[in-house]
Amino acid sequence: MCYYRGIEKEQRMSKNRRRPHRGRREKKKKAGMLSNIILIVALAVFCVSAFQLVKIVGGYAKGRDEYKKIQSIAINKEDSEPEKGFSVDFDELKGINPDTVGWIRFYPEPSMINYPIVQTTDNEKYLHKTFSENDNTLGTIFLNADNNANFNDRNSIIYGHRMKDGSMFRKLDEYKDKSFWEANPYFYIYTPDGREIVYHIYSAATVKDTDDVYLTGFENDEAYQSYLDMTKRIAIYDTGVEVTTADSVVTLSTCTSASDEHRFVVIGVKEQENQMGQTKN
Repeated sequence: MCYYRGIEKEQRMSKNRRRPHRGRREKKKKAGMLSNIILIVALAVFCVSAFQLVKIVGGYAKGRDEYKKIQSIAINKEDSEPEKGFSVDFDELKGINPDTVGWIRFYPEPSMINYPIVQTTDNEKYLHKTFSENDNTLGTIFLNADNNANFNDRNSIIYGHRMKDGSMFRKLDEYKDKSFWEANPYFYIYTPDGREIVYHIYSAATVKDTDDVYLTGFENDEAYQSYLDMTKRIAIYDTGVEVTTADSVVTLSTCTSASDEHRFVVIGVKEQENQMGQTKN
């Protein structure tokens, strides 16, 4: 009997000794399940991210292809140099989009900036629509709704996205380097009435989206002079380009990596206007 009880006691002790092993197995099982769940979630996140990346890259490609097609339709290919008769077919452009008010290009660089300009009463319209009004993150280069479409305001503002693929106004970043400005100090705007307006860049700066650099109207010459002084004062480097109240300027504005509230601007003063073979300074 004592022997039997001894066996019972030993069995109970043996069971007690085995219990921790079952607990460890359960913990390992739970850990394995957790690892599987984490792996599944990670794979799901990867798949979603990959899909979004493909979608973004595909959107960039579609947008670039559309603008290349527009360039091939609108630009006179006989000679690409501004001084040798570069011209734009605005009848073709307006047939595609009646909101067309101009064309902007840099020569020789950054040559990627070579786009039509549109304008509406709503600055939001073309933020995510291409020139052909297709939904796309590239958007369209557009003139501020408050400006006159003839680019004769004292300060005309043109907006464009800073795209990761280098398109739209991304290449304005190059003007953070003074040596790049020295090699490429001009940009050109073409208008439906046959004008080619040459702008000499005199300021490049990082600003807040609420700064006075975005003013378009001025009460008098004194207020405008104060504005011009400010745009030169905030410049990253001194260009030495003279600007007076008799001049008009164009501000090119794009986003910056600094923050959502900051913008990068490149400002040019009208230096020359050409029309029908004639030159006006």
